[in-house]
Amino acid sequence: MHNTPPTAIALLSGGLDSATAAALAIEAGYRVIGLSFNYGQRHQRELIAAKNLADHLKLPEHHIIAVNLAAWGGSSLTDSEISVPTDGVEAGVIPNTYVPCRNTVFIALGLSLAEARSAERLVLGINAVDYSGYPDCRPDYLAAFQNLADLATKTGREGKGAQLWAPLLQWSKTKIVQEATRLKLPIADTWSCYAGEEKPCGICDSCRIRDAALLEAGRSDLVGQ
Repeated sequence: MHNTPPTAIALLSGGLDSATAAALAIEAGYRVIGLSFNYGQRHQRELIAAKNLADHLKLPEHHIIAVNLAAWGGSSLTDSEISVPTDGVEAGVIPNTYVPCRNTVFIALGLSLAEARSAERLVLGINAVDYSGYPDCRPDYLAAFQNLADLATKTGREGKGAQLWAPLLQWSKTKIVQEATRLKLPIADTWSCYAGEEKPCGICDSCRIRDAALLEAGRSDLVGQ
């Protein structure tokens, strides 16, 4: 008799971090269901990447949910009137690429799917090291949301709620590239650039961080892809 593997829900953005976190969950023995969001972002490149990654990882389910955060904007990722920063990350400054409460909305929806599927984990690709300016990518935020999840769900009240699992939380971007390489992820198929052109722009904060990590990890072959 075969044991049924435990289920995990992975928030899959199409970027390198979320893909690596999902692959780590699979490696840990979880049956992973993907969840992505069409939230009114500037372009669809990351959603295309998310679909391709879901296929590569052979996920049994991949849901794409529409949540139009662009209806009120407030971020350069959802409002075309706000310019995407290209001068590099400033210490102590939350960049305008922060989307108001995006992770709070996404995690809440992920918990809904997790409870519906009796999932043990909600897998998050959030990282506090390279994007330390974002308030919703920090350890204290994650701990507080876990407490809320335990209080807000039937399964949580019964002591069986999904655990928020963010394996990359304290990793450097270079380590993430190294792990993605070890896991044989198609790094070139992930999308991190804030622009939606055919090729990554190479000058937005996300591209700068990604390319620097690729070079440091010895993956110069992927710079600009």
